[in-house]
Amino acid sequence: MNIRIVPNNKLHVSEPNPMWFGNGPNEENNPHWTNKNWLQSRFHFSFAEYNNRANSDFGVLRVMNDDLVQPARGFGTHPHRNMEIITYIVHGELTHADSMGSNESLGRGSMQFMTAGQGVSHSEQNASPTKPLRFIQTWIVPTKAGLTPNYGSCSGKMEPNVVKHLVSSTDDADSKTPVKIHQDVNAHAAELELGQSVSIDIPEGRQAYLLCIEGGLTINNGQAQLSKYDACEITQTGGAPLQIQASNVEETEHGQLAHFLMFSMAERSGSGRRDL
Repeated sequence: MNIRIVPNNKLHVSEPNPMWFGNGPNEENNPHWTNKNWLQSRFHFSFAEYNNRANSDFGVLRVMNDDLVQPARGFGTHPHRNMEIITYIVHGELTHADSMGSNESLGRGSMQFMTAGQGVSHSEQNASPTKPLRFIQTWIVPTKAGLTPNYGSCSGKMEPNVVKHLVSSTDDADSKTPVKIHQDVNAHAAELELGQSVSIDIPEGRQAYLLCIEGGLTINNGQAQLSKYDACEITQTGGAPLQIQASNVEETEHGQLAHFLMFSMAERSGSGRRDL
């Protein structure tokens, strides 16, 4: 199994002008803000002003943005087409509204998904006046263009030290996941107590991208060490299971934990960053 670390200092950090997304000026003296700009986004792949041909995707995984949104700020209504969009909430509460009539708020560990297909508009807001919001938004290339738009979500109830299988393909009848998308992709997440470990099978012919959301992780008994915001590319698995252990924990909304999110997909030759 080949594991290559993507250190967080290799991620592009974007802090866009608040007016671009319909927000007012940044609040310099608000004690509830944890960042000077309304949004701090870590881009794992080329996106917006970050144009890097050596880091455009990982298989069908086209976008992974790790977003921190300050209180009473968010993304105003904007359109998408022909993409499977998955959003995983880390802390705070995300309020969603879209042109299909969907409207809801979701908290930690919850996941929302959209098939943008023929076209959909949506907004994503942090409506809390006091609590920052962090979420991971992922875009996955669908199996075909022109799909019927769709929206759904699942709750964030998680058991510590237990892997939650969140996402699978609409063509995969054997996997009973709460989220189904139009692509051969699986997503798993877990919260781990210090020293606890879990195992996830990655069959031969598949690859994975794992993000350390909180705390620290030891992968495959020391083959790789990840800190908060680090990721790793996992290829040439040989069908071996991936071992993930919590080497460091931090205070979260669910207690002292490490936390990860992993997407796996069909292996594609040449996947991965070419600038590490």
